[in-house]
Amino acid sequence: MRKIKRIHETDPWLEPYKDAIEMRHKRILRARDKIVPPGSRSLSEGVNNHLYYGLHKDTDGSWVIREWAPNASRIYLIGEFNNWRRTTAYEFRPAGEGNWELRLDGMFLAHGDLYKLFIEWPGGGGERIPAYCERLVQDPDTKVFCAQVWDPAEPYSWKHDKTLKRPHPLIYECHIGMSSESPKVASFNEFRENVLPRVKSLGYDTIQIMALQEHPYYGSFGYQVSNFFALSSRFGTPDEFKELVDTAHGMGIAVVMDIVHSHSVDNVAEGLGLFDGREDLYFYQGDRGRHPAWGSRCFDYGKDEVVRFLLANCKYWLEEYHLDGFRFDGVTSMLYWDHGLGKDFGDYSLYFDSGVDENAVTYLALANMLIKEIKPAAITIAEDVSGMAGLAAPFEAGGVGFDFRMAMGIADHWIKWIKEKSDEQWSPGEIWHELTNKRADEKTISYAECHDQALVGDKTIIFRLMDKEMYFSMSKDSRNPVVDRGIALHKLIRLATLGTAGDGYLNFMGNEFGHPEWIDFPREGNGWSFGRARRLWSLADNDLLRYGGLQEFDKAMIGLVKRSGALSYNPLLLRADEEKKILIFGRENLIFALSFNPVESFVDYGFQAPEGKYVLTLDSDEERFGGFGRLGRRETHFTVDGVLRLYLPSRCALVLTRE
Repeated sequence: MRKIKRIHETDPWLEPYKDAIEMRHKRILRARDKIVPPGSRSLSEGVNNHLYYGLHKDTDGSWVIREWAPNASRIYLIGEFNNWRRTTAYEFRPAGEGNWELRLDGMFLAHGDLYKLFIEWPGGGGERIPAYCERLVQDPDTKVFCAQVWDPAEPYSWKHDKTLKRPHPLIYECHIGMSSESPKVASFNEFRENVLPRVKSLGYDTIQIMALQEHPYYGSFGYQVSNFFALSSRFGTPDEFKELVDTAHGMGIAVVMDIVHSHSVDNVAEGLGLFDGREDLYFYQGDRGRHPAWGSRCFDYGKDEVVRFLLANCKYWLEEYHLDGFRFDGVTSMLYWDHGLGKDFGDYSLYFDSGVDENAVTYLALANMLIKEIKPAAITIAEDVSGMAGLAAPFEAGGVGFDFRMAMGIADHWIKWIKEKSDEQWSPGEIWHELTNKRADEKTISYAECHDQALVGDKTIIFRLMDKEMYFSMSKDSRNPVVDRGIALHKLIRLATLGTAGDGYLNFMGNEFGHPEWIDFPREGNGWSFGRARRLWSLADNDLLRYGGLQEFDKAMIGLVKRSGALSYNPLLLRADEEKKILIFGRENLIFALSFNPVESFVDYGFQAPEGKYVLTLDSDEERFGGFGRLGRRETHFTVDGVLRLYLPSRCALVLTRE
């Protein structure tokens, strides 16, 4: 068997930290051994909290509900079935080690019943939502959340139970609630019927869904989670989400969940705050338990019960909803005691010094092990801005085990170039460096913009390029130089990002056609309006407007990369011409030639290329893509003495395929 090289063997800059890497590796193994049951080698067999805690129906029709609340003195089940009163018939009994249990005959609870816990502790008490609750609903008038018995007569029957491998995912990032054109909260069913077919048509093979875990404040975009096992009921029922996943699998689309284990809401009524009267039941004590920027609570990743809670959460979502993986949110915040705030991470020592929460590193490694054990084809993606070495390297090599990390710096660089430099100052060499600058031992997901750049307070790429002009000059009949420039650069930026992508690519829904509005969820500051918490799909479908050309180009470039398998090969720089503003690179049998020159076009532009015959397979200047049609369709070119010569119009991108 081939020996796997450690990350400090493949990266000489890590050699000084060899001992720290080995200590981290051993610490993770010790934590794993604590969870694996005696006589077993399976981590998954030791992670079943979700099957023990919470409300469950036994085979005889009776119900059992259990809760971990070591500081509680009494716990009652209250709900519609007992007029929300604390009675001895619904009082839990201590079950040891801080656990509480209540058993009920089947007649006591029915599908759809609302319930809560009332927990008493020394000096106080209050209503609480069970920590492992799998279903909540919110009263439309009072806005109060209650747990709900979910026991449908006919459980969902899966039709497309398949494993979808994604070594190079093409991800369509989406939010169910804002996926409708109508100003409202859209549903799972509407997304399945209206948006999934669009994703399929565009060619993306993976959807990454945000805001699935229950969150009290809709405007948090789903990142202030209160109930980690509960699917947000504002979008529909568990069965409706299962049908969405099932339908996506039938279309060959993998489903990845945006999972939040980086923090929890501070809420007491809905969340885990002061659950049994203690502040530190699930969270670190004191200041470490509170996030200074987010106003939320920080999990104690060094507490066994918390680690098992979070691991069980991963297992539950994988098995209950047949998901294909996770994008872990806020990983930087988890990894460092100061949450990475104000750091530039310019020194490798910051990845191994006392500022690192090694408890969090251990938890993330265990989560990756568990996910791969349950579903080997599942993918895990880390949202990390720190660049921690080894985060997306295999555990066997001394890493944490994520499959991918988000290449978050790329979007920042595009914004910087657009904001701070004139077109004449753009550097093809700098663009190449920043788009390809990644660790050789890790895989990345590239993107020009995700949901972050589309939020109110920021601007999308299309809006930065066109500003107010896009409101008046997006008709095909109009010719506006600002809009012409914006459309051309929008295509170049996306093709350059996809063409140089490390191992995968991501786009946020609607950005492929240059959605003109920012995202602004209902809040007090906008009169609780849904006006900008939606997607205007009709703009892309309107033949009189230019949005459709951007959508068609996105579809064409995604299709080309999929057909060619280009992401399986490393990109190779062929020319970075600073004077003429031209960037040319190869990727297996493809050559990408991008001219960022704002005014000049070049005839017979020559550069070194592998010998052969090349066919023009993608041209951003085609009229159907909103261009000027300055080249012929499927032009053929031949190398002469190792040199390929092309006509390169200004602000144009070409992709040629060697036959």
